[in-house]
Amino acid sequence: MVKGLPEIDHPDQLCEWCMKGKQHRLPFEAGHSQRARRPLELVHTDIAGPFEVTSLGGNRYYLTFIDDFSRYTWVYFLKEKSEALNKLKEFKALAENQSRKYIKVLRSDRGGEYTSKAFEEFCKENGILHQLTASYTPQQNGVAERKNRTIMNMARSMMKGKTLPKVYWAEAVDCAVYLLNRYPTKSVKFRTPIEAWSGSKPAVGHLKIFGCIAYAHIPEQRRKKLDDRGEKCIFVGYDSKTKAYKLYNPVTKRLIISRDVEFDEEDCWRWSEEEKNNKELFYNDDDNSGEEEESSGDQTPPNSPAATTGEGSPRGSSSTGGVPMRTRSLSDIYNVTKPIELTEDYTLYCLLAESDPVTFEEAAQDKKWRKAMDEEIEAIKKNDTWELTTLPAGHKAIGVKWVYKTKTNQEGKVEKHKARLVAKGYKQKFGVDYEEVFAPVARIDTIRLLIALAAQNRWKIYQMDVKSAFLNGYLEEEVYVEQPPGYEKKGEEEKSADLWSSRGETTLQSNKKNPCDTSKAHLGSDYSTRARTAPRLIGYTDSDYGGDIDSRKSTSGYVFNIGSGAFSWSSKKQAVVALSTCEAEYVAAASCTCQAVWIRNIMKELHNDQEGPTPIYVDNKSAISLAKNPISHSRSKHIDTRYHFIREQVKAKVVELIYCRSEDQVADIFTKPLKTDAFKKFRDRLGMRSRFEGEY
Repeated sequence: MVKGLPEIDHPDQLCEWCMKGKQHRLPFEAGHSQRARRPLELVHTDIAGPFEVTSLGGNRYYLTFIDDFSRYTWVYFLKEKSEALNKLKEFKALAENQSRKYIKVLRSDRGGEYTSKAFEEFCKENGILHQLTASYTPQQNGVAERKNRTIMNMARSMMKGKTLPKVYWAEAVDCAVYLLNRYPTKSVKFRTPIEAWSGSKPAVGHLKIFGCIAYAHIPEQRRKKLDDRGEKCIFVGYDSKTKAYKLYNPVTKRLIISRDVEFDEEDCWRWSEEEKNNKELFYNDDDNSGEEEESSGDQTPPNSPAATTGEGSPRGSSSTGGVPMRTRSLSDIYNVTKPIELTEDYTLYCLLAESDPVTFEEAAQDKKWRKAMDEEIEAIKKNDTWELTTLPAGHKAIGVKWVYKTKTNQEGKVEKHKARLVAKGYKQKFGVDYEEVFAPVARIDTIRLLIALAAQNRWKIYQMDVKSAFLNGYLEEEVYVEQPPGYEKKGEEEKSADLWSSRGETTLQSNKKNPCDTSKAHLGSDYSTRARTAPRLIGYTDSDYGGDIDSRKSTSGYVFNIGSGAFSWSSKKQAVVALSTCEAEYVAAASCTCQAVWIRNIMKELHNDQEGPTPIYVDNKSAISLAKNPISHSRSKHIDTRYHFIREQVKAKVVELIYCRSEDQVADIFTKPLKTDAFKKFRDRLGMRSRFEGEY
């Protein structure tokens, strides 16, 4: 190569400067890892995520467990990485029960979810040897890493094949794992993982193309005679708990489990361009970003899965046993909210949709609004609402304006166009143009009470509407308004309208007597009839204790029933801080008593007097004793006087406080969150039913 270069003796030596400038990672030799000889002898695990799109179930990660012997795979979906320990517990119970063997070795990387104190303690308590990869060396967990890559490639391809949006990634991953467990693999000598795991060959005749169109049969219990017998959906996988398919309806947003399905494997759902989102589905695999270099140097996992390793120095964790804290930049926090992106159909609809006119000039150009204004003026004239007069000195005419509203029915179809002539009340002066403002609107509790009484007595309910009802009101003050725009009387444009201040007296001249009353009087002289009692009013009241974490105030709740349904209820934070559960329950019972007195008065006006005191059920004996015993002592002397109103009503036998167990206290649902069983129980006792079939 060159001339004149003498032979140089080059003994083997280690050059410090060469190591600092040229050192590289050692090669990974394949085929030296010894395979497990029986199920659960070695289990590989890894987490994939976070995904850029949250799944239909609200998850952003998935966790896999791979049995080294059979290569059988389990997948769990997570909202946060900290759920990994709970999923390990679920997997351990399931796998060990099915195989009747125990997990010996668990191999994972050094992600924070695997190195927490709680995770390590669980492995020690259950005799599981936890093997960790060397820092920044995912190659040592190659089985799990390669499995995740295979799953993602398969899921991505299935979604692309049927143009599914990214939000279906979890369903695609679950289906991919289901199929991979039924595919033959070299790792188990061309057997399927499910055969190597359970010993039985899987059936594949039921497999369908993921994402294709599927029509689910609607059971006759959920449809009427003329309703559709099938529902168009998307096939999204196989149900693990039943022998059925998983389908999803993008229109109703419902997941359907059904065995009666017809598939159109050539067709796919027609998505909008925004929903389709053809970008590549990816996830940020940041498992290795949180690893720390160990001071004791690299550690190579043993070749035998049953061998023991020396104690490492895993990354430290907090004393609470949670996943170590990870930081985020402020820009990531402030920029998480994405702007709402509307589809082209919505945008086009907004551009073409008609809006109600705002000014008279705008409405006058449309015949339908001109007709609506004519009807309003005719109603005003018919009711003799005003008369034109010269504005007296010292008075000021109030301006008027037109208000336009398109009224639609429950299906969104236009029923009528309504035009209202209203006065500009904000220009009125108190004491001159008006004295008081009052709107005689019925309380919703009163309306529900009437409906409840009608249901109990089997009365017919009639619904009616009074056209231009507000024109039938009485006006005591003398008010002058300007003539309505567009309807000024020719030659008298300068005059104002004087609103009539009174009406002629109306007297009831006769009353049509019910013919049943006459027959009842004759029969009553010969027979004794049993009087029909009014429906029984029953109340429940309850309170939590210091439920508000900020003010430490309690929440009162009560409910009243007539028959089998509730018609009046309340859930409200108390005005004072209670010093004991007895005081909190006492304050809640006082509020319930006030409502009971009001309801009894309403029922009396409706000729449904209550016989005897109204029972109010309370689950605190101390509060009941405090209401019945007027003696003041150190634990009740500070209670506000207004709450002792309950004592007077108990003494007058208007209400009666009755003890009930907490398990039977219906009002408990209004005071705090409950467990599912208790919530369902009290919800049903309130008479509530779901509008949709199949909801819990």
